[in-house]
Amino acid sequence: MSTFTTSDGTEIFFKDWGTGQPVVFSHGWPLNADAWDGQARLVAENGFRAIAHDRRGHGRSAQPWQGNHMDQYADDLGELIESLDLDNVILVGHSTGGGEVTRYIGRHGTARVAKVVLLGAVPPLMLKTETNPEGTPIEAFDGIRAGVEADRSQFYRDLSEAFFGFNRPDATPSEGMRRMFWLWSMQVGLKAAYDCVKQFSESDFTEDLGRIDVPTLIAHGGDDQIVPIAASAEKTAQLVKDATLKVYPGAPHGLVGDFEKAFNADLLAFVKS
Repeated sequence: MSTFTTSDGTEIFFKDWGTGQPVVFSHGWPLNADAWDGQARLVAENGFRAIAHDRRGHGRSAQPWQGNHMDQYADDLGELIESLDLDNVILVGHSTGGGEVTRYIGRHGTARVAKVVLLGAVPPLMLKTETNPEGTPIEAFDGIRAGVEADRSQFYRDLSEAFFGFNRPDATPSEGMRRMFWLWSMQVGLKAAYDCVKQFSESDFTEDLGRIDVPTLIAHGGDDQIVPIAASAEKTAQLVKDATLKVYPGAPHGLVGDFEKAFNADLLAFVKS
């Protein structure tokens, strides 16, 4: 099992598949690196080096009490890149992982970065405010915290339905995918899971997005119930200098079936371009 230890003593698990230009994947809440297995295998089979880590507190990484905040997530990503001495990196982030990638660039710049992919990503700001009326009300995030605190097992089970869009009339639900989501979610420590809600919902990435100066693919499901597109991808595409916005009509937050196939094709074309 591959791990490295951060400067604050936290052991971080990562996968390292293939050889070539590195593609580094950051996962969403409350999952782990396994959520990227399909894409990691895809790029590794096409001449790239796929690297995906479990965020601190998640999956197989250590579960420290401290450091469950966006700046530290970004710094952990930076230490992973530095520990492997990666250059010309393509950063790929989904949901909270998209925030992690964006904050990494905000704090560390793009000296080691060639391209960025943001999929269903939380930037620029999820929370509804006076200046961000398209955002999600704080009560929704309070509900997530309450669910995690009271009965996280049932909460994750319920969350999987909207995550994959299985609650839509024309959906074809997969019990296997819901169980997979639940299994990954139950591996995150309670402290990290609870703390991360504030980070993905209240972090403002506006300034960080302004520092992205490399080609960026912004991909988002048109029917994303978790990170609604109007407050996220549509705004992000206006803030990133060299951005391409790709919307998958009808697609949920967690891409499945033909939606995932479409994204995989776009991802591979983008990293090869």
